[in-house]
Amino acid sequence: MKSSSGGLAAAGETEPLAPRSRRKDEQTVASSSSLQSFLNHIPISAIPSVHASVPVLEVRFDDCVEHAIRLMYENNVFGAPIVDPGDALSTRNPMDKDIGLIEFSSLLLWSLKEIDKVKIESKGSNHGFLDVLKQNSHIGQTKIAELAKSFLWEPFFPAYEVDTLFHALLLFSKHHRLNVIPVVDQSKCTVSGFISQHAVLELLLQSNGLEWFDKVAEKSLVEYGLIDSAGVVSIYSDQTLVDVLHILWDKQINGVPIVDRRSGMLMGSVKRSDIYLLVKDDSLFSKRKTLTIEEFSKIRKAAQDSNLSTKTELASAGLLRLENSNLPKTSNPVVLQKHDSLKKTMELMVVSLSEICFLVSDSGELEGMVTLKDILLPFSPPSMDSRIDGGGFFKSVLYQTGSYVDDGGMVRRT
Repeated sequence: MKSSSGGLAAAGETEPLAPRSRRKDEQTVASSSSLQSFLNHIPISAIPSVHASVPVLEVRFDDCVEHAIRLMYENNVFGAPIVDPGDALSTRNPMDKDIGLIEFSSLLLWSLKEIDKVKIESKGSNHGFLDVLKQNSHIGQTKIAELAKSFLWEPFFPAYEVDTLFHALLLFSKHHRLNVIPVVDQSKCTVSGFISQHAVLELLLQSNGLEWFDKVAEKSLVEYGLIDSAGVVSIYSDQTLVDVLHILWDKQINGVPIVDRRSGMLMGSVKRSDIYLLVKDDSLFSKRKTLTIEEFSKIRKAAQDSNLSTKTELASAGLLRLENSNLPKTSNPVVLQKHDSLKKTMELMVVSLSEICFLVSDSGELEGMVTLKDILLPFSPPSMDSRIDGGGFFKSVLYQTGSYVDDGGMVRRT
């Protein structure tokens, strides 16, 4: 054994440690290998909720808004693929018929905006939202294809059953408006199910205790830059339901925190997944301009309590339904503080089946909001829109699989 001066080391001496930078690189590669092994060995078909009992519907691009809303509401599903059979005929490839994905909440919010824009009211005291759509054909008969110019529906970004969790994280990190991923059965050329962000979160948590997972998940929320109170749009509890509907549409966000006007304390939230109640309850639709957020929250709580069941459906699958009977009995928002870990946040969101959580100060004042997308980004490959530098492991993984990141995009080596 040679000493640092070039001679042999004396008995009992050890070789000098490798430079710190080299040791760090070796640790990163080891962590990357663990990450790659985990993500690339879990096929999408292994996610239980992919094949859950949520109907897979299709909406034609020339269908009207009223038909699409009724179809999804009556089948209790969050959304549906948009199909254009003409594309499949022209290319002779049945896979080409799927051109987009539309969500129930987006159609409902767009319709409400159009109704309020021209101050339309129902022609009759007992008529609800669907009746108003039918009475006003310039809204209800609008073709789904026409809504593309409003960016109301997403392009079709599918995964296949042979793909892995790694591919799902790629899609979620690259397309920030993507809330679910359609899964295609290639043998039948049809969409067989969906992957939600919540299902991916549950799967990631199964690696709790592994080195690569803990290295990411044990960091605090503030370390990932998730404290941004200036960017949080909130609403007061004494404002009206129509006010929060406008915020959900204008800001294109999944939830709005409710705060008390006097104390500034967090009281709850209104989520996009709540607004199906305006179709279910005609009185909510007719009173949306006068009903306060506080009153709406009480009505929502009563509706959730009456919908509780003993069904054995997978929890994450229930999130793909409009009316979810698997929601926890408590309606309290998930509350965290900025120094709580990412792992704690993940665990709370899984238990509560929540899509958003709120950061509060020691005195209970709202400091920020964290979404499922925020939580998945630290585990995701780097993308041009990512605001969290959590993809260090993936840079090495991509290199090992023949790709690299250049100017915010992924490039495959030739």
